[in-house]
Amino acid sequence: MASKVSCLYVLTVVCWASALWYLSITRPTSSYTGHRQLSSISIARKNVSFGNIRTRPINPHSFDFLINEPNKCEKSVPFLVILISTTHKEFDARQAIRETWGDENNFKGIKITTLFLLGKNADPVLNQMVEQESQIFHDIIVEDFIDSYHNLTLKTLMGMRWVATFCSKAKYVMKTDSDIFVNMDNLIYKLLKPNTKPRRRYFTGYVINGGPIRDVRSKWYMPRDLYPDSNYPPFCSGTGYIFSADVAELIYKTSLHTRLLHLEDVYVGLCLRKLGIHPFQNSGFNHWKMAYSLCRYRRVITVHQITPEEMHRIWNDMSSKKHLRC
Repeated sequence: MASKVSCLYVLTVVCWASALWYLSITRPTSSYTGHRQLSSISIARKNVSFGNIRTRPINPHSFDFLINEPNKCEKSVPFLVILISTTHKEFDARQAIRETWGDENNFKGIKITTLFLLGKNADPVLNQMVEQESQIFHDIIVEDFIDSYHNLTLKTLMGMRWVATFCSKAKYVMKTDSDIFVNMDNLIYKLLKPNTKPRRRYFTGYVINGGPIRDVRSKWYMPRDLYPDSNYPPFCSGTGYIFSADVAELIYKTSLHTRLLHLEDVYVGLCLRKLGIHPFQNSGFNHWKMAYSLCRYRRVITVHQITPEEMHRIWNDMSSKKHLRC
């Protein structure tokens, strides 16, 4: 007999399909109003004040949680918190992650907490679908900024704020995207090593040394008046990076007094420079698409541009341990 969660999952899939069909034939004109649309959600927040913050931040991050999971870390302290940037329509990607590398129960004795990060959507139907999904899986957090590409920085800062407020005793944090496959064995046992003393002020990923792109046609266009310098500080590709949990609060506090940039990974690099934290290069973080090879994938930590179907295939191959014969 199917479990209650399985039934709820099937119902959610049906609802998502209906919602996406609805959105394909009409676009609601009313805007999402945050608290009114999600008034049924119980929003529990701790009154935590961050020390040593000046009284007038230039970037106050004055957003409220519309969906929150404040008790995720209360029963036990996670070794690793995974923050996954996603969008409302990416239900299939979220479910693929839940069923593969992001499953919180994959490693016995090693506590992992997985959370999906979203802003609010202009379509009330999509907000309601995400609310229902949250009620089933309890792994989604949402703040009341508009979910868009230009607000990816706010999404990451929301994750930093959440860790600093509700899970500050975690050992490590990973920020990644919903189209990334993560080789968890390599991440946990080869990089983070649970049996060793946790690092402090630690940050690693695929380090990029570059400068602003001034071509207005580019996805990564940076106006000169927003960032006049000719070079960015070293930063890790936003497709996936790892840091010690103490860095979450440090970045969040620093962001309050750092002019906001829409390029999330560049902005985190700016905060790291202010903090005097230098990101370490790790070749295991791959921020481009790699042709699939089980033997090749066993050597990396992250792979970019992976579909939900590919995620299941890779995970099944990895789980079969065939890659150990490479």
